[in-house]
Amino acid sequence: AGDGDCGHTHARAARAIQEWMHTRPPPAAPAQLLSALADLLLEKMGGSSGVLYGLFLTAAARPLLNRNDLPAWADAMDAGIEAMQRYGGAAPGDRTMLDSLCAAAQALCALRSPGADLLPVLAAAVQSAEAAAEATKHMEAGAGRASYISSAQLLQPDPGAVAAAAVLRAVLEGLRS
Repeated sequence: AGDGDCGHTHARAARAIQEWMHTRPPPAAPAQLLSALADLLLEKMGGSSGVLYGLFLTAAARPLLNRNDLPAWADAMDAGIEAMQRYGGAAPGDRTMLDSLCAAAQALCALRSPGADLLPVLAAAVQSAEAAAEATKHMEAGAGRASYISSAQLLQPDPGAVAAAAVLRAVLEGLRS
């Protein structure tokens, strides 16, 4: 919303994740990793973003309990988004992090195709998320903190959408290295 709160909240989360990774190895099983991250963000991130990421990760862990194939990751993304929408009340087009996440999820559907290749699909998802984040610049806020601010004052892309796209880019870069 332009007041720096979103950046401070995400920086707090990043520091908490870095500290966590330095104190103990993260769980190797994907479902346990996402559940542990959910707990960490719920405890340390704060704000509505911490709650929403916690909901997202908790729901995303479920499809990964008994599977770890590429289609399961697409299912995990869909489950996380569905939880955010159900409990957060926002939808794509409301100028929130869901705009980025939903755009990425559409691209991640390609993981359900036989012979899908993770890195190119994830790269396309990141590009979609970044484009969707930029597109929020021209949207009227229908939910979230920005919905309390006059549209005339919302001159930048939604910070939550930008942050969600940045998280996805970091995942991609981490997998590439």
